Amino acid sequence: MPSPEAILADLVAFPTVSSEPVTAIADRIATRCEDAGMRVERYETSPGKCNLVCSAGPRAQENRDGVILSGHMDVVPVIGQPWTSDPFTLTRRGDNLHGRGSCDMKAFIAAILHALPSLPLKRLKNELVLAFTHDEETGCHGSRALVERLAEEGRPVPRACLIGEPTSLTIFRMHPGHSAAQIVCLGKAAHSSKPDLGRSAIALAGRVLIALETVAEDWSRRPAARPGDAALLDRPFVVLNVGMIRGGSAINIVPDHCTIEIGFRPLPGMDVEELMDEIRGRVAEVAHALHRKDDVQVTLQRVTPAMLTPEGTALEGLLRGFARSPKPLAASFATDGGNLERLGVQTLVFGPGSIDVAHQADEYVPIAELHRAVNVVEAVVGGRCA
Repeated sequence: MPSPEAILADLVAFPTVSSEPVTAIADRIATRCEDAGMRVERYETSPGKCNLVCSAGPRAQENRDGVILSGHMDVVPVIGQPWTSDPFTLTRRGDNLHGRGSCDMKAFIAAILHALPSLPLKRLKNELVLAFTHDEETGCHGSRALVERLAEEGRPVPRACLIGEPTSLTIFRMHPGHSAAQIVCLGKAAHSSKPDLGRSAIALAGRVLIALETVAEDWSRRPAARPGDAALLDRPFVVLNVGMIRGGSAINIVPDHCTIEIGFRPLPGMDVEELMDEIRGRVAEVAHALHRKDDVQVTLQRVTPAMLTPEGTALEGLLRGFARSPKPLAASFATDGGNLERLGVQTLVFGPGSIDVAHQADEYVPIAELHRAVNVVEAVVGGRCA
């Protein structure tokens, strides 16, 4: 059996940036799972995009005491980043392995694939499910489609789920969601020498940005709906970020359009539409004051749900012996866990590598944590399925 390092090197070599297909890496993972004796199901969502569900043991029915191990196959882009080695060639430097996706999150997938031949797959008492998703990095699109498909099929799955996102081997039982919205400001084009003949969309957008700042400030002072759970977060409130602005077409034209892209992170239990209503209301006040109420359009683009799992689950107990701290905490980033909760699943996030180096140039995973993850997979499957 190839070493965990060799399997990780093989996975990193697939340049699965979210804008590109994942079918090649999915085929490689599927082959390894089939060779180990697992059932493999492919769920294609669009050309080049698919989710994988690999399973072993008796199908979950009333008994849902098995486990789901989940990871996403896509990675973020490398363009413009100052990499000191080929990002798609796993490179060892000291005690670390560098490469795009090495920690986020192909190390956990490599740990699963390395552990498979040593697992008693033919003698499992409860179902083991491996769920590998696409396009997590751009809004958890793959897991959303997978959950919808499994729900349509009425397929029960194990209740416990482990997502191996990079947490430096810290247990996370909660994270905010991440919703994206688009605000389009319209205007009227005119020659810039006579700006009074037009209406500047960028000037309107500037006022909208000020309104968004007040929304963010209000949210930062608002008590959380679940203060006990929210206390696990370093920012126990809804965070709002203006991520992109695009507008205008030439310096000598009064701009007739400007688009603002924002993201905000609802806490568990919060209604995304209620938060959107607040944004729409504050933006409408600005437009009304300027007599431009028809010049602003606010649209919710996507929703990645928040995740909250109760403290003290059996899976948590299995992870404690491998964790840096026995007490579960909360992640600041979103994962596929919010979507998987819709299947009646209790999810914990725990994996090798640090989120602090994910998405950066020279991303890396410590070799020791990669090997530790193999032990985690063996212990979790043994404790939940064997």
